[in-house]
Amino acid sequence: MHKLEDLKVWIKAMEVARKIYVLSAQFPSEEKFGLTSQIKRSAISVPSNIAEGAGRNTKGEFRNFLSIANGSSYELYTQLILSYKLELTSEEKVTPILKEVIEIQKMNFALIKSLG
Repeated sequence: MHKLEDLKVWIKAMEVARKIYVLSAQFPSEEKFGLTSQIKRSAISVPSNIAEGAGRNTKGEFRNFLSIANGSSYELYTQLILSYKLELTSEEKVTPILKEVIEIQKMNFALIKSLG
């Protein structure tokens, strides 16, 4: 088991999830059950799967949940681009978060590799 507070990728993913909630709160209300809901779910999925994996008993289980978190990060990346293309938000607001998502993907991949 790993202590979550020591996992930099989990800390970063938690911060991105917070930023997604702030950003998506500005989306139109008609998107509440569409992209707003989906982008929040994928943002939450990243740190949640990292946490679940950290609480598992084997490296293999941890790697599996990190892999799921990685998939969710790609889903989040796609939804952020779509939110900009649909003009639900601005490029200036999305670009910094996209960079953080890429950083999470790299950190997550490095963690998976370190687990063997």
